[in-house]
Amino acid sequence: MPDPIALGFDTSAAHCAAALLCGDQVLASRHEDMAKGQAERLFPLLEEVLAAGGLGWQNISVIGVGIGPGNFTGIRIAVAAARGLALSLGIPAIGISATEAAAFGLPRPCRIVLPLRKDQVVWQDFDADAIGVPLQATADDLPAGPHASTPTTPTAEAIARLALQHRDRLHPRPAPIYLRPADAAPSRDPAPLILP
Repeated sequence: MPDPIALGFDTSAAHCAAALLCGDQVLASRHEDMAKGQAERLFPLLEEVLAAGGLGWQNISVIGVGIGPGNFTGIRIAVAAARGLALSLGIPAIGISATEAAAFGLPRPCRIVLPLRKDQVVWQDFDADAIGVPLQATADDLPAGPHASTPTTPTAEAIARLALQHRDRLHPRPAPIYLRPADAAPSRDPAPLILP
């Protein structure tokens, strides 16, 4: 039986990143820093990664997608893409948090601390038995715990590796992780009348 193929991607921060794996082997990966434009760049980037790996969409066994916390719009872009691809290809899509991806391959216990806007960070402690949830705090207001660890695996590659590890489990559809409400206010205009 051939090794499964995983496509992992992430747009939850100021980047657009993707990695293609066949079992343990990285076939191709790309990481482009960008503050905006991920929606226009994601699918061309995925096509480039597939071409570099010598594969097509039909070869993918599982999709891993970064679900945040991070940039609201970026998270929605990647999650919507993963859901659509999973539905059209008939394969699972697995959501991976930014902190879980950053902790991939690190010895436990460990603490992951990732910068957000201003002086805010997202953090999560990982031990050998349990995984908590990402939390938000100021950089100077973290509780006692392990020292912050530095990620050792590129984000998209970690997402793809975790998707491969979890592909045989039952998973809900990927959903964004938001730690704070959106900055945008709801419209004050009344909703349009929908005619029969």
